[in-house]
Amino acid sequence: MTHFRPYASWIRSFHDGGDSTHRLLCFPYAGGSAGYFFPLSAALSPKIQVLGVQYPGRQDRYAEPAIEDLGMIADEVARLIGAETQPRLVLFGHSMGGLIAFETAKRLELEYGISPARLIVSGIQAPSQHRSTRHWDSEDAMVNELRLLHGTNPAFFENEELRELFLPPLRSDYRAIHAYRGDIHTVLPCPITAFVGRADPRVSRNDMCCWADHTSSNFSVRTFSGDHFYLNDFPPDVADAVKSEIFLP
Repeated sequence: MTHFRPYASWIRSFHDGGDSTHRLLCFPYAGGSAGYFFPLSAALSPKIQVLGVQYPGRQDRYAEPAIEDLGMIADEVARLIGAETQPRLVLFGHSMGGLIAFETAKRLELEYGISPARLIVSGIQAPSQHRSTRHWDSEDAMVNELRLLHGTNPAFFENEELRELFLPPLRSDYRAIHAYRGDIHTVLPCPITAFVGRADPRVSRNDMCCWADHTSSNFSVRTFSGDHFYLNDFPPDVADAVKSEIFLP
């Protein structure tokens, strides 16, 4: 039986990053996996090495218990990243991943003396504005939420085997978001950029502007055509926006 090193279990690399001058660490949404960021890696390599965080409880980590505490996930990622000598490091998190990226940036700064070059958050309210999600009491309620956000292939909803695979980690992630109580007064020294889809049914541009309260450096908002999952498959305008943010001073 193969035993993964802890780093390899948590942090996934999609393309050779040997010549990369910048590193982008990506945090997926609730129910998501590291592989979501493969298209972004393909678009940005070889100058930018894209890494994806693989949370426990899904895909090849399905047998592991999911972690229902966003802070504990951030603790582990910060521990692994903090032990490395980093090239220019940017954190990027979508939806739930935005909160984990923020918590990871805070831990890297306070515990490891590493200040990311930038934090990019997408489709999630700032900690100072965070609204706890409701507990999902039934599978039907979760499926209805997924239908609203247009983030899942509708065929999944009709296949019982697929539902059994993706709904348990999603339920755990929603519990973690519901329980999240971030420090609303945390201010990072790194710049923050907020991304949002113009038709997102859950988060508005005004919501994203509240991330400005969590940086003592520069802040900006970028909007894109589409809804909550405007970044699916990372179309050229989104990939180019990420690239431009990474290379900002």
